Amino acid sequence: MSKVLNSSETIGIIGAGQLGKMLGFSAQKMGYRVAMFDPNPASCGFAVSNSYRVAKFDDEKALLEFVSSVDAVTYEFENINATTLEKVAKNSNFPQGTKLLLISQDRVKEKTWLNEIGIKTANFNEISNFNELKSFKYPAILKTNRFGYDGKGQVLISSLDELELKKSEILELLESMKALNTNCIIESFCEFESEISVIVARDIYNNIEIFPISKNVHKNGILFTSLVGLEYSEEISSQVREIATKIAKAGELVGVCGVEMFLTKNGTIIANEVAPRPHNSGHYSIEACSFSQFDEHILAVSGQKLAKTRLLEKALMINILGSHLELLPKFREFYPNAMVHIYDKGEPKRHRKMGHITITSNDIGELEEILNSSMMQIWQEKFN
Repeated sequence: MSKVLNSSETIGIIGAGQLGKMLGFSAQKMGYRVAMFDPNPASCGFAVSNSYRVAKFDDEKALLEFVSSVDAVTYEFENINATTLEKVAKNSNFPQGTKLLLISQDRVKEKTWLNEIGIKTANFNEISNFNELKSFKYPAILKTNRFGYDGKGQVLISSLDELELKKSEILELLESMKALNTNCIIESFCEFESEISVIVARDIYNNIEIFPISKNVHKNGILFTSLVGLEYSEEISSQVREIATKIAKAGELVGVCGVEMFLTKNGTIIANEVAPRPHNSGHYSIEACSFSQFDEHILAVSGQKLAKTRLLEKALMINILGSHLELLPKFREFYPNAMVHIYDKGEPKRHRKMGHITITSNDIGELEEILNSSMMQIWQEKFN
């Protein structure tokens, strides 16, 4: 069931990290109240919520009590038990539903589904034991089938020789998945020209909005930068739009979804991952777009029609890790027009995302110069 919310009604957000916090900002400026659910009593999102509940995500009783107390439910945390999710959908106004979320929780299922709806991915196999890896073509990446993010739960294997050298690390990964009654996935390494992504939004009226293409750079498995406003050929742009639209429709998306892709050297687009929630590579949209990814998500889950999203200025988004905090004063000195977002997540661990920076400009060349600057070289080194 879904309905159009009136202002002052409450949107419940499962998860109160930085995504929940930014969703909360968008919801409140539209007049909605915000409730959050998270096991961490120091969650950064609680600071902007009207109310919150501290309980574990697998505490079914507490979660069902929470969703029954609000007028609509959404999430920023994806790894919720499938059975519990079905109960959430049955006992609350949960416009997003469970389809795309349950698909994206399982990498084998996700890749299989993408292929079934006509979207190309890298070659992959499900892996349950070490011997099954000996027949795969390398280089390739072994990943956990569930969980794992920002480069965690992955092993890059360049050859059969390296497969043997990394055997203990691989066996540890396989055992971690067996404990969860699942397996690993091996994916062919994609020789890409660039990593790209888009945010796609869909509402209950089947309106679809696709944000501009973001060119992404990862360091040590973590998103380093996203550059938005580059010119792409119509052939590439149309492939990206088609993939995003297929996912939104076939997945019955309500809200926003991040779609990660590879642009190959021959101009082919290969889908990598789907994240049915606001995405790190879309954070630039807060400053650079007429409606941000968070705005569109709140419009969709509150039963409103999506707004037309326009890119107001080209943008560069840079992630801030715990190791970068000491550099912020110098960064601000170099780039006084940079908008700095600090999430207030507590202990600044070295590779923990603590915030992001967005710089906008009418000149893409200016943003590319920043990317190649000495300051960004220092920033990049902190990802190691």
